[in-house]
Amino acid sequence: MPQSLENIEKRRIRDRQEVIELTQKIVQIPSVYRPGVEGGNEEKVALFVADYLMKLGIEVHVEEVEPGRPNVIGIIDSGKPGPTLLFEGHTDVVTEGDIDAWEYDPFGAVIQDGRMYGRGTNDTKGNLACMITAVHSLLRDQEEWSGKIILCIPCDEEGMMIGIKHFIKQGWAEGVDGAIICEPEENQLCITQKGAMRVVIRVQGKMAHGAMPLSGINPNTRMAKIICALDDYESQEKTRLGRHEFLGWPSITPTILQAPVKGDAQINVVPDQCMTTLDIRTIPGQFHDEIAREIQSILDNLAKEDPDFKAEFEVIEDRPWTETSKEDPVVQALAEAYQKVTGKEPYYNGVPGATDGTFLHLEGIPIVTTGAGDREVPHQINEYVDIEELAETTEIYRTAALIFLNGKNYRGDE
Repeated sequence: MPQSLENIEKRRIRDRQEVIELTQKIVQIPSVYRPGVEGGNEEKVALFVADYLMKLGIEVHVEEVEPGRPNVIGIIDSGKPGPTLLFEGHTDVVTEGDIDAWEYDPFGAVIQDGRMYGRGTNDTKGNLACMITAVHSLLRDQEEWSGKIILCIPCDEEGMMIGIKHFIKQGWAEGVDGAIICEPEENQLCITQKGAMRVVIRVQGKMAHGAMPLSGINPNTRMAKIICALDDYESQEKTRLGRHEFLGWPSITPTILQAPVKGDAQINVVPDQCMTTLDIRTIPGQFHDEIAREIQSILDNLAKEDPDFKAEFEVIEDRPWTETSKEDPVVQALAEAYQKVTGKEPYYNGVPGATDGTFLHLEGIPIVTTGAGDREVPHQINEYVDIEELAETTEIYRTAALIFLNGKNYRGDE
């Protein structure tokens, strides 16, 4: 039912308080994944969230992806036929790094001058709290809508994204009509995101004395030729594609360079092997199978010039770029919600990295990434989120859900 201006203001104050308190509680539960460390995973925060949802009367499923690393799924079914909207927000956070470098306790969720500080306040526990509070608000006010809301709360977004992969494998993504990926984007509507390829290249050499290098085969000089050829290829792709409106330039970035791969390095020893890793970020117009063929072509051409050249590569992770039309219902619902809540025109943008939404996109689900938080702040020391932005995001999520689920029947607030 439409609400009076007075009731709208009361609701916003109520929801603002809830999202602040919920964000604090989940930030104060560390969930950095630390292999082999007891309690060094997402389990405690996931179980806290599951219990919180159950107390709201929401149907909850907890599924262990790996020991101590569960997914949480919340289902809110209106009981009436209609579309299915998915909200996604992960429970894991990156390492806090050097605690002594923090001005505030990284797991204290301290509020100072309108900001909350702590690991995950921005990426993305604040937005997880926003999506939960938004749904709770709908239930509290007994809002009418058709269809279903799914709360997808996976582990391991910051790693190999095993949580969202498990969520999809278990069939939870079937029948979803649109997804809101709750990540720190300053409430900009990100309708595209870069793809990512993680590649390992290994060059085989022959160990030798540094004073007699010709008695061996130096893998380092050969790796240098590969890296230079990849740099040329990156330049060609930039020229071919130009700068993307939302995503900027494609890139091929060597990140780790190691020789020898096993054993200790020594200044007077030619190593037997050299390894590098590539972080390749792609934009629309690039296709990952073509990039893989180009890498192989570079290796083949260098081998033709050098009989001692032996190299191979492996793609260890492949996340394609995504695009969602501005005309898609989930984008339009968020755009209308943003206008209603802020009184401003929506700002469209792109995500420079991959998100869990990448794999939902592969299932044919339209995705939009948006949420509270300065997009430059994730993973930094003294990570923070603005309190008022958390409140604004909660209202945007709430309004977007009603617009998406009610479609043309949405009447809005009066």
